[in-house]
Amino acid sequence: MMTPISLNARHRKAAATAGAMVLAWLSVFTVSETEFAIVTQFGRPVRTLADAGLHVRWPYQGLLRFDRRLRIYNPRPSEFLTKDKKNLVIENYVCWRIQNPERFVQTVGDPTAAEMRLHDIVWAGLAASLGNFELESLVSADPHRVRGDELMEALTRDTSRRALEQYGIEVIDVRVKRLNLPEQNKQSVFARMRAERERIARQYRAEGEEQALKIRAEADRQREEILSAAYREAEEIKGDGDAQSTRIYGAAYTRDPQFYKLVRTLEAYKKILDDKTTAVLSSDSELLRIFTKGAVAKQ
Repeated sequence: MMTPISLNARHRKAAATAGAMVLAWLSVFTVSETEFAIVTQFGRPVRTLADAGLHVRWPYQGLLRFDRRLRIYNPRPSEFLTKDKKNLVIENYVCWRIQNPERFVQTVGDPTAAEMRLHDIVWAGLAASLGNFELESLVSADPHRVRGDELMEALTRDTSRRALEQYGIEVIDVRVKRLNLPEQNKQSVFARMRAERERIARQYRAEGEEQALKIRAEADRQREEILSAAYREAEEIKGDGDAQSTRIYGAAYTRDPQFYKLVRTLEAYKKILDDKTTAVLSSDSELLRIFTKGAVAKQ
């Protein structure tokens, strides 16, 4: 039979063992590859752990964990003024991560507060940067005039530098998702755009009319040249034909004047007389003589 002293000893031993296990459980922790771990003592960071694996701490020390992966912050759209006094509503995003956990804990403490600080830095940077750029440097039909990438790269560098110095945050990228006009300015801008397009259309139409006039004038000139050349060639051909005809008629007349006269007379009457013509001839008419007696034989 066990005595009370031996039972108390066993209870104390079991309690000591349980206490040791609890202390061991409170002292041992793991760090994931996707996070930072900060060991704190009475609220003050004393050790930062970035290596994944098993680690130990004193039971009275606290532990803070922060995600070390990239985060995306989407600020609310804000209105800015360009160098040429044009209002723009810009919606952007910020890609960031914790680089210095101790400074992050000391200055902001949690991601929500960090994004509030980032919003202030990015807003101030955008306002200052857009004040040095005209609207055509951001939106233009000519890709060589657009300098948006230059603006975003400079803004990213400045934002990352300030965020790292002040809050231990590394800004990887700052980009514009959407660029728009304030609602009250859209109608006037659209009206100017329509007027500009109409001006360009009128210019194109005027240039087209000018080209059409030149083409028509050139076509008329060529037409006149072609007609003139054709008329000249036709007159030359007609002249040659008349000359040949005259030579043929002369040769025929020389060979038999009486027959030539008869043939020419008949050809003349053939042209002026048809089946609907009524002719009244006198008794001494040459035509009546030819019809009644025929041609006078050559003596």
